[in-house]
Amino acid sequence: MRDLTSLQKQLNARCALKYFEPMCNHTSFRIGGEAEIMAFPKNTDELADILHQAKELGVTPRILGAGTNVLAPDGFLPGVVICLKDHLDGMELLEGDRIRVMAGVTMTRAAVFAARQGLSGLEFAHGIPGTVGGGVFMNAGAYDGDISAVLESAVVMGADGSLSERSNADMRFSYRHSILEETGEIVISAVFSLRQAPPERIKEKMRALMEKRSASQPLELPSAGSAFKRPVGGYAAALIDEAGLKGYRVGGAAISTKHAGFAVNLGGATAADVKALLKNVSDIVYEKSGIRLEPEVRIW
Repeated sequence: MRDLTSLQKQLNARCALKYFEPMCNHTSFRIGGEAEIMAFPKNTDELADILHQAKELGVTPRILGAGTNVLAPDGFLPGVVICLKDHLDGMELLEGDRIRVMAGVTMTRAAVFAARQGLSGLEFAHGIPGTVGGGVFMNAGAYDGDISAVLESAVVMGADGSLSERSNADMRFSYRHSILEETGEIVISAVFSLRQAPPERIKEKMRALMEKRSASQPLELPSAGSAFKRPVGGYAAALIDEAGLKGYRVGGAAISTKHAGFAVNLGGATAADVKALLKNVSDIVYEKSGIRLEPEVRIW
C-alpha cells in the first residue's frame, strides 16, 4: 500500500475522499494521472467544510463536474479536486414555468426533466454531457441556444464557504464565459426560466438535435467536445478543415475526420499529445488564415 502524503494525512473532511484517484476515470478525454485527493461532497455543508480545510492547509481546490471540458495532466496532480457530478444532485419544478437544478446534474438530465414538465428552452442542452454547474460557469451552448438565454439566477459558494445568489445580469455572460471565471465562485444550483410547450414537441426537437449531433460529431471516441473557441468572423472547424488538418495526428491524439472542430483520443493519447496537437493546429491555421484559434478545452 502506498504511503499517504502529508496533505492526505492532514485533511479530515466530512465528505467522501479518495486518494491517488486516476483522473482518466473522471474526464471525457480518458486522460490524466492520479489526483492526490478527490473529494465528493453531497451537500453544501460538506462542500463548505472541504473548502475551509483546504484554505487552512494552504491549498486551492480544483472544481470538477463531469470532466467533459478538461484536459488533466499526465503526471501526479497535487492538492484537492472536488468532484460535484451526481453528488450535488436534485431537480424541482417551481412556480412560473421555472425549474431549479443542482450543480451536479448533467445538462442532458436537466433537459429531459424540463421536457417532462412540458417546459421548453433547454432542448439545446440535450446531448451536452457536462453538468449544470459547469454549464453555468462557462455559458455552455449548442445549436443556437445557451445558458444565458434561460438562466434566471444561480446560487454560488465563495472560497470562504458563504452562499450568495447571482442574477442573470450579475453573471456577465458572453461567449463561453461568465463572471465566475474571475471570481472563482462555485455553482450550487441554477433556476431556469422556461416556457410551456407540448411535451411531445419538445421531445421531438431533442431527438432531432441528438440525431444531428450523432451524425456530425465523433461521439464514439473520447474527446472534450469542441477543441477551440469560435473565432470572430468564422468557425474553428471550417478553418481547420480548410487548412487540410482533418485527421492530423500527434501520438494518440488527432483532429477528428468526422468533425474538424473535435480533438479525439484514438487510444493511448496523453495530455502532452493533446497539448501539442492543439498548439500545432492553432499555429498552422494562423499561418494559413491569419486567425489564431484559442483552446476551448480547459488545460489543467
